[in-house]
Amino acid sequence: MEVPPEMLDTLAGWFAQTLSPDAAARRAAEQSLAAAAATPGFALALLGLASSPRHDLQARLAASVHFKNLLRRRWPKPADDADDADHLPPNDCVIIKTHILQLLLTAPPLIQSQLSEALAAAAASDFPARWESLLPSIVSSLGNALSAGDVPATNSLLAAAFSLFSRFRNVFDSNTLRIDLKYCLDTFAAPLLEVFLSTSRRLQASAVAASPLELRPVFECLRLCCEIFYSLNSVDLPEFFEDHMREWMTEFRAFLTTSYPPPVEADGAPDALRAAVCDNLQLYMEKYEEEFRAYLKEFVEAVWGLLMAPTVSPSRGQLAVTAIRFLTTVAESVHHALFGTPDAMKQICDSVVVPNLRLRDEDEELFEGNWVEYVRRDAEGSDTDTLRRAACRLLRGLAANYREQVAVLVSAQVQQMLAAYAADRANNWKEKDAAIYLVIALMQKPGATGGGTPVVDMESFFASVIVPELQAPDWESEPMLKATVLRFLKEFKDQIPKATALALLPSVTRFLTHESNVVHSYAAIFIENLLIIKDVVQVPGVNVVTRASRYVATDINSFAQQIIQSLSKALGYPDSYENPYLMKCLMRVLGIATIAGQVVHEITARLVGILMEVCNNPKNPDFNHYLFEALAAVIGKAGEQDPALVPLFEASLFPVLQRILVEDISEFWPYSFQIFAQLVNLSRPPLLQNYMQLFGVLLSNATWDRPPCVPALVRLLRAFLRKIPNELNQEGRLPNILVIFRSLVSRSSTEDSAFYMLNTLVENVGLDIINPHISEIWSALFTRLQTRQAVKFVNSLVVVMSLVSVKYGPGVLVSSVDTIQPNLFTTILQRFWIPNLKLIKGSLEIKLTAVASTKLLCESAVLLDAAAAQTWGKLLDSIVTLLSRTEQDGVQQEQNDGADAVDNQKTSGYSVSFVRLQYAGKSEDYLLKDINDPKQFLVTSLASLSAQSPGRFGPVIEQHVDPANKSALLQLCAAYNANIV
Repeated sequence: MEVPPEMLDTLAGWFAQTLSPDAAARRAAEQSLAAAAATPGFALALLGLASSPRHDLQARLAASVHFKNLLRRRWPKPADDADDADHLPPNDCVIIKTHILQLLLTAPPLIQSQLSEALAAAAASDFPARWESLLPSIVSSLGNALSAGDVPATNSLLAAAFSLFSRFRNVFDSNTLRIDLKYCLDTFAAPLLEVFLSTSRRLQASAVAASPLELRPVFECLRLCCEIFYSLNSVDLPEFFEDHMREWMTEFRAFLTTSYPPPVEADGAPDALRAAVCDNLQLYMEKYEEEFRAYLKEFVEAVWGLLMAPTVSPSRGQLAVTAIRFLTTVAESVHHALFGTPDAMKQICDSVVVPNLRLRDEDEELFEGNWVEYVRRDAEGSDTDTLRRAACRLLRGLAANYREQVAVLVSAQVQQMLAAYAADRANNWKEKDAAIYLVIALMQKPGATGGGTPVVDMESFFASVIVPELQAPDWESEPMLKATVLRFLKEFKDQIPKATALALLPSVTRFLTHESNVVHSYAAIFIENLLIIKDVVQVPGVNVVTRASRYVATDINSFAQQIIQSLSKALGYPDSYENPYLMKCLMRVLGIATIAGQVVHEITARLVGILMEVCNNPKNPDFNHYLFEALAAVIGKAGEQDPALVPLFEASLFPVLQRILVEDISEFWPYSFQIFAQLVNLSRPPLLQNYMQLFGVLLSNATWDRPPCVPALVRLLRAFLRKIPNELNQEGRLPNILVIFRSLVSRSSTEDSAFYMLNTLVENVGLDIINPHISEIWSALFTRLQTRQAVKFVNSLVVVMSLVSVKYGPGVLVSSVDTIQPNLFTTILQRFWIPNLKLIKGSLEIKLTAVASTKLLCESAVLLDAAAAQTWGKLLDSIVTLLSRTEQDGVQQEQNDGADAVDNQKTSGYSVSFVRLQYAGKSEDYLLKDINDPKQFLVTSLASLSAQSPGRFGPVIEQHVDPANKSALLQLCAAYNANIV
């Protein structure tokens, strides 16, 4: 694989510039990389740079990361639509598959891990069916490395195999999956066991004499074997592993019970291996308990002994977590009697749970030095389990079968800890912290299953332990304890009475300005979580329940200014400049509270200032999302309440939004267009010249070349059309829009936006404007329909045709479609409209299509022709099916005010993508305001039609409507006092 040296040098230079402190240089390099990515051979150049020994490691590492991400995005996938293909060239893919394994084996460790993930990304699509040589090559190289005693090479190959087989973890079972798994087992299970046993013998032979540095690759080899063991056993217990279970289990037990020389133990490698073994034991305990039963008692004793043994290993924390997790699985199983004696439970509480509950030096260091990771582990329940969480889970596992005994033990422990704190508050605050953590872990919380363990009287505990910490004069002392108290509030927020929560809000607000990043983050998390609580309420007069917000504007208006000012201040603290928890809380308060006057001016200026700053380096996607949501919230709430504020918003936001567009800060383009759309919606014609210039940009084809921006651009177009629909008649603007529409509808990835654009046009422009182009629109849609008959596309087509029928009349719909080809409308109706009508989802869409279909039944000459009786009956049958479907489908989401949907929009990284701003709103002006109930509209329209021709439609209904639907139709007629004669 030859790549010109000058190309590698250019690539290395670009990667170096992406780390430049100069934003312009950084962005220029990013644009160069983005442009180069579209050219054939780019992936090969990245792989060449990653494996080039003459370039520095930083450039090579950057290239390997870029290569991995490129393969994840653009490696051809069998399920991809051909029209959406943004794939790597086939020739590039062949060359990559030919060379990547060999390059991976010779790469430095950091780059090797990235290439392993890249290999896995390609293999996810091609292995094994279209990459048959891969696994045999790994097995062959593995045999050579084992024969040569080359442990590093063996580890590289095992790492590559692990990246292949990790796909079998946490995946839905299927025949295809099992076929692939069988191929892997037939090819790799025996070589894996050979490597495992050979390396284990090597460890036994050299464990005493060898140095930790020499043994580290050996332990790593065994750990990788254990990881692969887990992957290959995740779906089912393979016959090979069942036949060789004793060999595996013998070695597993040896690793758990063997003590290695202190320097080796202190290195941490033995405990990393033991942690992988414990993961395998837990897998077998959970999935293959019957086959594993014979080994269970000896492994429980071995794992128990590990937890009791003192050690200085840096990996002991993770080992303890996995070991406790295994014991928890046993405690929750039918073998719980192994821990059922009073002595065993007391030993668990005293020797395992309590020591691991207390804060350790590492916890304090993390709290002070890496607050983001501390919050992620402690409050968010990250994938990385903590010792505290694992210990509490073990207690809960025991409580599942020994609830009363555990309650007595824990209650006594809590009281003992609180007594120790009372005796020496200055030095024993960690005891109170552990007591609160115990209560959080074991007490019943809303939504918990299996019931909680009542270790304290909650009201008394809250009043005597929690509230004093919140109201204490020295509220800045013992920050870790204060953080745990605030976490208690967050965990039990639903159970705190509304009056109590509001009374405590000023105390909690103080903590927003606490100098500890964790404390003010936890205070923000609690307030934000409090404001999204919803209670189940009965809808008056009907047998329907819905969910209503517990806290509304009138509840928090008196606190809002102080909360907003405190959050604004905290966002200026070191390491909290881009604190997502603070910004999310600010967003929520601005979205609920009613603010006015100086507060609006101050917070708008503050948010715009923050946005200007993050434009220099948009590195925190969650924070930036909440920042735009906060802007949308203040614009929406305050702007609608006081239109005089709109010029303030325009003056504040235009400079930064224009900067985003001019400097091509692509991450923020989708957000910016949505904010522009919000401002346009709030403005009154005639629009400012700045808006009209933006309208011109919007109609340029080049603006729509970025798929992530398309939904936001459609929103902006919608806003313009509502304000200035007649502008489409000027300077050929509508043809420009239709060119963009045809481009969008031709790709599955953007067809949703195409229909949204078309719906926007139909809703907002008159027939005189759209009529000269309507044949062009139908031609584009029906041409696409010939190759795209997926339910999603057809449903969207039915919706837009329904919109045309409702807006312009059924006659216009039928005649405009038949202009394309005689009787085409009847064909579309029979083949697509009628079969798909019953599949329409969404309350708005259901109402629209039901009303449009009813109008066709009762007003269209084509359907009222006697020759169309069968089609008429089948359309009625589909309408009744649609309206008889349970109304719960999708309705609950429609009732949601959008606030809870914000989290669903969070992004995990910066591939530029469209993220909808919930607080920017949709502001639907619906065409069917006069029709409240489509069911009533159906039966009253039918009654009116039948009265004009008595006796004509009853036989049609009898012959062509399903019996169940006939019964449903009769019930509707009775409910609305209508008769079909």
